Amino acid sequence: MPKKRKSPTGSCLNLLALKSVKQTYRPTLEIQRLLEIFHHMVNDCIEIGISYDAASLKRLSVLSWPQRRKYDCPSYYKASAVSRAAGILASRKKSLRRGIPTKNPYSLRPQITAYQGFRVKDGTLRVPIGKRSFEYVPLTSHTASILLDPAVMVRSFTLTPTSLSLCISKEVPEVECTEAIAVDRNLRNLTVGNDNRVIQYDLSDTVRIVQTTVDVVGSFRRNDARIRTKIASKYGLRRRNRIQHVLHNVTKRIVALAFEGKQGIVLENIEGIRRLYRKGNGQNKKYRGRMNGWSFWEAQRQIEYKARWVGLPVVRLSRRETRGSSLSCPRCGERLQSDKKLRRKLWCGECRMVMDRDVVAAINLARRGRVRFARSRPPIVREAQGGAAEAVKGNPTPTVILRADALK
Repeated sequence: MPKKRKSPTGSCLNLLALKSVKQTYRPTLEIQRLLEIFHHMVNDCIEIGISYDAASLKRLSVLSWPQRRKYDCPSYYKASAVSRAAGILASRKKSLRRGIPTKNPYSLRPQITAYQGFRVKDGTLRVPIGKRSFEYVPLTSHTASILLDPAVMVRSFTLTPTSLSLCISKEVPEVECTEAIAVDRNLRNLTVGNDNRVIQYDLSDTVRIVQTTVDVVGSFRRNDARIRTKIASKYGLRRRNRIQHVLHNVTKRIVALAFEGKQGIVLENIEGIRRLYRKGNGQNKKYRGRMNGWSFWEAQRQIEYKARWVGLPVVRLSRRETRGSSLSCPRCGERLQSDKKLRRKLWCGECRMVMDRDVVAAINLARRGRVRFARSRPPIVREAQGGAAEAVKGNPTPTVILRADALK
């Protein structure tokens, strides 16, 4: 979550936005040696944490220091190694607390994560390898162009045998929004809008990509499970990259539209929705497969970081506020009726209208988020023409419809 920097009067001025930039590179022999050292340190820390049942960062640092001090590498890599091991052990502890059986974890792929000792200069990343020696990783034109912004600061870097990822941040002035738009996530579309305008973005390509990958993996006839797993992971990575690209184009347009209209973004809470599509819940296998291949969290992740990078506020509704968003008529507030013949259309007996359930959900979510958004804005003190100060809290909410907005 981005941090808010406040002025002495209490009004929010800036947001600290974070994102990462990734590129490929060719590692040198020294970087490969450093990758192996970091890999062994992480696994040693994990083994020590399991043997002593230590998952906290402080205790694991004390217990693993005699082993880590033996490695020939800069000290900040040793601190990063124990931090990574503590994160892996914390995930294991969380799974055990939920009753999920787990094996003893270990770091499979070598990688380096560091937040000290490096430097970016003249289009290269200087990586320290010890004894005042450095290795230089050239940055691509795309990465270098992003770092040209004087407001951007490089916070850390992550090296793998094939890729380099830079975590960057910048302080962005928060946009004062006058409206709010909601994003209703569905399997085949993203519906975005409010009372004034609703737009549906087609995502049927993601369903086709998932189905193609399932058909290809299902056609394998090799008896060696290891070969099948390796090839299946290759097609799974291809599927993820293609879906991310489709979602990137859509979410980029959504954020640009919201920024142009000075509109805050409202997101629904659909946590736990996959529980509705488990075996035994009455759906067939194909339907469950389509719904469980739905990348709803990836769409939310992209919208959030892109909105905060330009200073747009994002409101996450609670599960209670999200519940029933597609069941109430946005005109009169009556409960909508469904019919199998209408498919994704709903019927209002009071207004005598047929409405798309995704459009209804987007309008209702925007109204609920607009009320939350207006109440959560800090008071802003402005000087009037006569010299007096006037306190304005957020933006005025629209006229409340008693039947539709009774719960508010």
